[in-house]
Amino acid sequence: MDEAYDGLITDATIKGTAVSPQAGIFALGTASHSYVEFAVRSGMEERGFVSAIASLREPRTTMGGVNLVAGFRPELWRAVAGDSSPRGVEGFNHDVVGPGDYRMPAKQNDAVLWISGSEYDVVFDVARQAIAALEPLAQVADETSSWPYHHDRDLTGFIDGSENPSLIDAPEIALIPEGSPGAGGSILLLQKWTHDAAAWESQPIPAQEKVIGRTKVDSVELQDRPKDSHAARTDQDQFGKIFRRNMPFGTVTDHGTMFVGFSSEQRRLVAMLENMAGKADGMRDRLTYFARATTGSYYFVPSLQDLRRFASAGA
Repeated sequence: MDEAYDGLITDATIKGTAVSPQAGIFALGTASHSYVEFAVRSGMEERGFVSAIASLREPRTTMGGVNLVAGFRPELWRAVAGDSSPRGVEGFNHDVVGPGDYRMPAKQNDAVLWISGSEYDVVFDVARQAIAALEPLAQVADETSSWPYHHDRDLTGFIDGSENPSLIDAPEIALIPEGSPGAGGSILLLQKWTHDAAAWESQPIPAQEKVIGRTKVDSVELQDRPKDSHAARTDQDQFGKIFRRNMPFGTVTDHGTMFVGFSSEQRRLVAMLENMAGKADGMRDRLTYFARATTGSYYFVPSLQDLRRFASAGA
């Protein structure tokens, strides 16, 4: 996690734009998270489903409030919103395959609600209300709850998000610019990674640091980082910057990292995953020997203006 942030990203924050993103993308400092993915029921109209999600309202309270971010399978949003959809963006429709039949599985669903807040009881209540409201149209395909670990570390014990941009720079990296279809929206990569804790913890700290490519205590990049280290295989100077909101998830015996990555361009996210899998050069990210992707979806997170066009009157 990064420093607490209790304001809202508004159109005035994004230079040269007249659109507002869904503010929860940038609402740092929240301690409790719920990711609920939905599959539209057979025979249900996609436009009605989008309208139902657009009509949800997060509570506006001064204490214990939540942030609600809604994203849609790119093909579904394009079918409903037309010109408000970014060109060329696709769902996670195929496994990412590497050497030795290594795979990151495609588990694309139709929509996601990411609900975050300071207390889990409020997040829990809002998630239940949202599921109940959408139940006639869609069923829950996957649900994950997350929480921070030692302020800003993932469950490997390393600091997560060292390369994240500041909140000043994040909108330019995460949001589609004004004048482009889908302006003010963002492309979200959502993946659940489970950790092999026993294998990881059996490694001495110097070996762990070579896997990550950074020091464990203070996240300083190794001068001689291995080419197959996680830092090297996901080098944002090579693939382009993204804005990450990763969180730990799970229980003591079954846990891992929820990868939550936002970008204005899908190609950055795709290229990083393919490089982690060693698709082009046969060299897998060393971290993938200790963490396994079990889900994978791309969602388009539209701007508030585009989303509100579909809200039911009086909702």
